Amino acid sequence: MLSGSDTGIGHALAKYLDNLGFVVFAGVLNKDGPGAEELRRTCSRRLCLLQLDITNAAQVKEAYLKVSEKVQNTGLWAVVNNAGILGFPADGELLPMSTYRQCMEVNFFGAVEVSKTFLPLLRKSHGRLVNMSSMAGGIPLPRYAAYGASKAALSMFSGVMRQELSKWGIKVAAIHPSGFRTGIQGTSNLWDKQEKELMENLPADTRQDYGEDYLLGLKTYLLHMPAYCDANLSPVLSAILHALLAKRPHGLYTPGKGAYVPLCVFCYFPLWFYDFF
Repeated sequence: MLSGSDTGIGHALAKYLDNLGFVVFAGVLNKDGPGAEELRRTCSRRLCLLQLDITNAAQVKEAYLKVSEKVQNTGLWAVVNNAGILGFPADGELLPMSTYRQCMEVNFFGAVEVSKTFLPLLRKSHGRLVNMSSMAGGIPLPRYAAYGASKAALSMFSGVMRQELSKWGIKVAAIHPSGFRTGIQGTSNLWDKQEKELMENLPADTRQDYGEDYLLGLKTYLLHMPAYCDANLSPVLSAILHALLAKRPHGLYTPGKGAYVPLCVFCYFPLWFYDFF
């Protein structure tokens, strides 16, 4: 069972696993949206689409009942918590509280809700729980206070679940990709709305301290983000496949260029050096 299959990594993963012969339960935010329509058109009849807003407990429960009905007593082999949101990248002081709450609601609480709901099925199969975190969830990165905090919470949840669920033979993995071009970067309309909210809530003295040029530069930074992201998602898909199938999966995967080096610098060098780096 996979969440966030409308776009990006989740969409590519649903196609990838279906092509390999898996029975995929693809959760989508909008069952009538273009992402869901493409999965219907391009995937095999094995793939089952689920209407799944992970912040909606009723939809999570309904998805669980549908999957339970399909798998019966064999259980479910894996849950991949992929659904996530980025929020407008800006300095932590500038971000409105709504961005912090929304990131936690989707990236952390939603994933926990799905995990808790589906764990009885994973216990039957001694299966896998795979959580899509981020490089920003393992190391501090400027302008990602809200997103990074929510992904750090998810990574810690993954670590604790890895320890607690081992007695049932359930393996738990966290994926920390570096920059990949995915649907999480959002649409221009969404960014415009979040930027407007950010600007309207800034106190005058804060606006003055940061300066108009810096604030305008946040949007420019956002528009240039895709240029620094890798369009080839295969390293992430390969890491997830290993987490799903390996006899001894890793607890942490860092697919993508540059994901491992900053983590090593953060772990083994003085903090002042990491901050400079």
